[in-house]
Amino acid sequence: MNILQTIWSALTTPNESLIKFMAMPLIFLDVFIGMLFFTTLLNIETTKKRKLIYVLVYGSLAILFNFVIPTSYTVFINIFVWPLMIFFILKTTILKSILSVVLTMSATSLIEFLFSSILFCLFKIDYNLIMTIPLYRTGMSIGIYFIMFLLYLLIKYLKFHIKVFENLNRKTKILLVFNILIILFVIATQFYLVRFYSNTMPFFITFAGILGLLAYSIISIYNLVNISNLEITKRDLESAQMTIHSLTILHDTVRSFKHDFDNIVNSIGGYVINEDMEGLKKYYNQLLEECNKTNNLYALSPAVINHPAIYHILATKYYEADKQNVSIHLNVFLDLNEIESRMKIYDFTRILGILLDNAIDAAKECDEKIINVTFRKENTNDMIAIIIQNTYNNKDVDTEDIYRKGITSKENHSGLGLWKIRQILMHNNNLNLFTTKDSKFFTQQFEIFK
Repeated sequence: MNILQTIWSALTTPNESLIKFMAMPLIFLDVFIGMLFFTTLLNIETTKKRKLIYVLVYGSLAILFNFVIPTSYTVFINIFVWPLMIFFILKTTILKSILSVVLTMSATSLIEFLFSSILFCLFKIDYNLIMTIPLYRTGMSIGIYFIMFLLYLLIKYLKFHIKVFENLNRKTKILLVFNILIILFVIATQFYLVRFYSNTMPFFITFAGILGLLAYSIISIYNLVNISNLEITKRDLESAQMTIHSLTILHDTVRSFKHDFDNIVNSIGGYVINEDMEGLKKYYNQLLEECNKTNNLYALSPAVINHPAIYHILATKYYEADKQNVSIHLNVFLDLNEIESRMKIYDFTRILGILLDNAIDAAKECDEKIINVTFRKENTNDMIAIIIQNTYNNKDVDTEDIYRKGITSKENHSGLGLWKIRQILMHNNNLNLFTTKDSKFFTQQFEIFK
């Protein structure tokens, strides 16, 4: 009986050491449920192995922080360590890592406030007692985890995912990260105020602080979503303008052919009548070059290139090459949307843009300015191949040395393009890039496996 009374007394009186020991298994539960919540809400794709490593590593660190770092600083330490754990272990973007912390902390702080308000209204138990008495603290923690788990199940059932933060440019991402860091700081400060000054502050002030934090977070995230949507709309508008430009040139070219058809036939007839085969060959090659340009413009259409981000890259590089009198011959033999199911489209467009820039820079220096771009799928090994061939002058180029950081043969270039591609390949085990050359073409074959 005395043992039971001793246990009950320990559980119902302030005991910081007991709270820390009882929190050890709950911390792993907290990390696990939080991970389920933000990975589902932000549609973060990762492996079961990485999830297990994340729970074990971050849970162990959180327990260590709980014992060696003063409670007043734990929240501030976590807002720096937590996103780093998400970024390095779950292998997602910096933006999603920070946003994961904001969304999870906002949800848990709101639930915690509701619990503490209910306990205060019904039983007159203030927040300070909840935080210092093991029974109250453990009970509220379990309640918070239960509600967070229900939220996770609801998000999963409704298939509600936030995707607007994907495929943004660098400037917009920096702006979003800066705003989210401010939100994190505000949340951490509010945690500190509520946890350590709730017993001296009126309940109304505490309520107003939590409500203001919630309103600020919602409005900030709403504005971030709008900024992201505007960025995506801007990108789509640029793609539409590229499409209109392509169709206009194609229309004018076809009209020109139709208008000059009789003249073309008469010119051919003149060479035939005079039996001038050399002149006819020269005329035919010039006519074929114009026909190839029309065929390439037809290939550069949304019906063929059915992914907006890839279309934007190809259209932009096509017109850049055209200004340099470089001919791009484009062949697409697959549904380009398949690429997005195999790798991040942001990484793919970066790689494609770098390879095309290098091809244009090399081809424009040649007498014969040609680039061949082919998208194809090999069903035997379920592999997508993007092959870029270009004419080049520097026949002594080292196909291995070009991937080293800072190595470049172009003036006023940093030599970071191919080095950056290699960094992306190192972080994805389903990507390969093979570089070859012959007497005419320098070839880059980028392979994407499932």
